[in-house]
Amino acid sequence: MLTVSTYLAPSAIEGLGVFSGEFIERGRLLWNLNPKFDIFVYPEEVDTYSSLMREFIARYSYPHLEIPGVVIVDCDNGRFMNHCLSPNTDFTIFDKGYAIADIAPGEEMTCNYHEFDPGFVGFFPAAQAAAQLAVLHAGGR
Repeated sequence: MLTVSTYLAPSAIEGLGVFSGEFIERGRLLWNLNPKFDIFVYPEEVDTYSSLMREFIARYSYPHLEIPGVVIVDCDNGRFMNHCLSPNTDFTIFDKGYAIADIAPGEEMTCNYHEFDPGFVGFFPAAQAAAQLAVLHAGGR
């Protein structure tokens, strides 16, 4: 769950992005895994969901790195944080995210998806959704 004030707005990167609603100093904790707000989806659940729900999960989930086969869907604005190879956040610690630079109010917050999703294949929406659905149906990575 994001621990800082944010809002959604159009992004120059892709679709909507997460923007800082306050000044965030370098080194500040800005996200932590919170099972009350970050939904854990287990492989055996996926087939019980409608195709619309499975597509949503495929687009907005990332793998839980400590529970094989489980993916996580953020309930807050975090699910709209866009990928960047030179991000202003660090998610190399699985259950925490930190600012690695000062982030000004109104600045887009970005992350490197490779830090928490080893299967991230880039911005090819159809291929990415198909790959994520295949992983979900296979019950793992």
